[in-house]
Amino acid sequence: MWRSCLRLRDGGRRLLNRPAGGPSASMSPGPTIPSPARAYAPPTERKRFYQNVSITQGEGGFEINLDHRKLKTPQAKLFTVPSEALAIAVATEWDSQQDTIKYYTMHLTTLCNTSLDNPTQRNKDQLIRAAVKFLDTDTICYRVEEPETLVELQRNEWDPIIEWAEKRYGVEISSSTSIMGPSIPAKTREVLVSHLASYNTWALQGIEFVAAQLKSMVLTLGLIDLRLTVEQAVLLSRLEEEYQIQKWGNIEWAHDYELQELRARTAAGTLFIHLCSESTTVKHKLLKE
Repeated sequence: MWRSCLRLRDGGRRLLNRPAGGPSASMSPGPTIPSPARAYAPPTERKRFYQNVSITQGEGGFEINLDHRKLKTPQAKLFTVPSEALAIAVATEWDSQQDTIKYYTMHLTTLCNTSLDNPTQRNKDQLIRAAVKFLDTDTICYRVEEPETLVELQRNEWDPIIEWAEKRYGVEISSSTSIMGPSIPAKTREVLVSHLASYNTWALQGIEFVAAQLKSMVLTLGLIDLRLTVEQAVLLSRLEEEYQIQKWGNIEWAHDYELQELRARTAAGTLFIHLCSESTTVKHKLLKE
């Protein structure tokens, strides 16, 4: 995921070196995460009200400045992130907005807002259990009985990922054709709860977000461990839909739009997890190369 972060280096250095300035403006809350657990309502688009985006380091971490005003969360807290790499990524979201600010495209900003405000007031244990609960309805554990071509496709594409997860974490993850879904052993839940406990609350917000996009904890684990790329994980989560599209055709623009949106959200969430899980202070030497 460092490659994803370092791709921001040209724009990131520009953001870090920009002088603050421009007309005064009030801060506006970021976009909402499309998950039942979120409490923010989607804001409307608005005209871009700032000229320059910059980053400064404060006592609590890295801050984002829009002109000479500091960015605030929806609950009016100072928008402060723990790493320079994450600050560059967020600042790039704000800087890339054109005449109109499209808050719904700013997934990293939203994830930071959620981590800072914690609108649903959940602690670390609650975040972990919310993520593990996706196993109960995991997309790749639900199988069809017909047609045979789809049965074979699911077996060929999903079974290797389940086998990898079972071997990687030493657990048992079964699949089922029942509408009730597979029976997940208690030991499997315990192991995954213990594994997720090694992540901080910021990363856990990202893990839950990605699992909600893919409707799969197994695919999310594959992304975190770099077993899958974002493109692979998204296609695996949409396997049946892609099968139907190939068979019956697609709506000219709708399916492509949905696919790109899902990729964008999943990529942002995955990058967020890694930037919140690793030592991600950006090396200025690397950025200048």
